[in-house]
Amino acid sequence: MSKPLYKRVLLKIGGEAFAGPGGFGIAPQLAEDLARKVDGVRKLGVQVAIVLGAGNFWRGKDGLALGMDRTTADHIGMLATVMNALALRDAFERIGIAARVQTAIEIRSVAEPYIRLRTIRHLEKDRVVILGAGTGNPYFTTDTAGALRATEINCDILIKATKVDGVYDSDPRKNVGAKRYERMSYLEALNKKVGVMDSTAITLCMENNMPIMVMDLWQDNSLIRAVKGESVGTFIT
Repeated sequence: MSKPLYKRVLLKIGGEAFAGPGGFGIAPQLAEDLARKVDGVRKLGVQVAIVLGAGNFWRGKDGLALGMDRTTADHIGMLATVMNALALRDAFERIGIAARVQTAIEIRSVAEPYIRLRTIRHLEKDRVVILGAGTGNPYFTTDTAGALRATEINCDILIKATKVDGVYDSDPRKNVGAKRYERMSYLEALNKKVGVMDSTAITLCMENNMPIMVMDLWQDNSLIRAVKGESVGTFIT
């Protein structure tokens, strides 16, 4: 078995990965399936931190469309990511994996506050760290939170794990001839306005030389292949 190319990775996973029937809520079995995928790379000696979205509970744009205050809408989204984080931690514990939840907004009765050096220490002790509540600030997406945390804790790569197998030149669901990019530069990703990550997150990665892999999380062994450096999606660097 080939060795992993990366020692420490950050997974950015959308809340839709947990969604139950109708695309809403948390399906415990899906959380456990995700935990087992992460455990597969952990067994290779890879340290794993995870940033979660909240699309299975809340989308701020829906509130904004009805006149909701942006800061309030973003705070609701942050709290929703914490619910996903707690569910994922429980899934890890059910399969015997040590995991910790840290949040950018202090909720000490249910999770640790995010402290950079403590996060690194957990990773060094082979614990999976799940980082909730985004950056703790409104007006920033969980993609940007992923880019920020990956940079702060010295990850080797940011893996954007989605339900699509990379970045395409057009929507592959509408165009059967859509071309998938195997590699692209940060500037290409920004100029083409790729929909898989927002421009703030990509810019932050560019400024800190943090490579991004966009890949389909649910393909067999795709995560293991990604940490080994195989071409399983689109590599942005």
